[in-house]
Amino acid sequence: MSSSNRIVTYKSPGEVEVQSMDYPSLEIPGQVADHFGIPKKAPHAVILKVVTSNICGSDQHMVRGRTTAPVGQTLGHEITGEVVETGEDVLFVGEGDICSVPFNIACGRCRMCDEGKTGICLNVNPARAGAAYGYVDMGGWIGGQAEYVMVPYADFNLLKFPDRDQALDKIMDLTMLSDIFPTGYHGAYTAGVTTGSTVYVAGAGPVGLAAAHSAQLLGASAVLVGDMNRARLDQAESFGCVGIDLSTDGELADKIAEVLGAPEVDAAIDAVGFEARAHGEGAGEAPATVLNDCMTVTTAGGGIGIPGLYVTGDPGAVDAAAEEGTIGVRLGLGWAKSHTFATGQCPVKSYNRQLMNMILHDKAQIAKAVNATTIDLDGAPEGYRAFDDGAARKFVIDPHGMVPGRAAA
Repeated sequence: MSSSNRIVTYKSPGEVEVQSMDYPSLEIPGQVADHFGIPKKAPHAVILKVVTSNICGSDQHMVRGRTTAPVGQTLGHEITGEVVETGEDVLFVGEGDICSVPFNIACGRCRMCDEGKTGICLNVNPARAGAAYGYVDMGGWIGGQAEYVMVPYADFNLLKFPDRDQALDKIMDLTMLSDIFPTGYHGAYTAGVTTGSTVYVAGAGPVGLAAAHSAQLLGASAVLVGDMNRARLDQAESFGCVGIDLSTDGELADKIAEVLGAPEVDAAIDAVGFEARAHGEGAGEAPATVLNDCMTVTTAGGGIGIPGLYVTGDPGAVDAAAEEGTIGVRLGLGWAKSHTFATGQCPVKSYNRQLMNMILHDKAQIAKAVNATTIDLDGAPEGYRAFDDGAARKFVIDPHGMVPGRAAA
């Protein structure tokens, strides 16, 4: 058993580095234990040898310096791993099992967990409801872009894959179950996408592509994806979506009408979040753009899913109001059109088992949709740079060379 761990950390705006730290222990963070008056020792936890851990757009917000993340913040909330150590109270997963880890950390015992709202567990973060691995203001839990990671409340949190060999064979799809596949699906589902729906997805990054593929799985008749990055639009078009180029002149509604014959869609999904930009090549940041677009182009009575991240603290915001998450949303428009809005962290456990079955039975090809690409742990800094430059890829860190076709590190 290793006595050390290597992990990706935030160094400064635009920079991450791989650092050495202590091998994880079966203990929860001291601030969590102290705040809730619970033991630090965690017999309900496991240690995972990380099989894959993905770079997420939410990580990029921190790395760009657009959150209050401190230097040294550990990174990585999209985790798939092999159990290598279990606490004495863990009953239903064991050593050698390969499992997906929902990015939401949930106790499985509070009111919110009982109601299936695992994204806002009440017992895992002193600052607010909800916690995540390796994320600022999310409870101080160590991230999973690492060699090893500790997972608490393991019987509740882990999704065990039924067959190890099958899991490794499909790992590039299954790794997306920790976050972006359920998150994209949540955006589409809560927007009301169903058989025959027409759908607009704002953003062709990995979450937007996952939302677009999810809309297809839910039966959408047409999925339109808007972005200003031609390579990302090409990626969306590669699996049957219609790319809407927002870098060119013209109103979004008119561009939609050119495709559908009408300027509105049944449902819209905001997969961009608070770093949204206005339309047009070289346009500046305008954080309410996507939400206002979604209300403009969604038909009366339609739904808007908002998996894109919005924050309460943005030191790089365009103005003082946006620094605290106050942006110029035309709520009156959404009210007048009787829109429904769904916001917040995706409760991954509400979807991951069903989506796992879709992958295992070859009904979903999420790795292909998001253009999943493996890198090793030492390649993480370059992966972050390429992602920030707009690469039309989803970078998957393979710290132990366990992904088939890659040599062991």
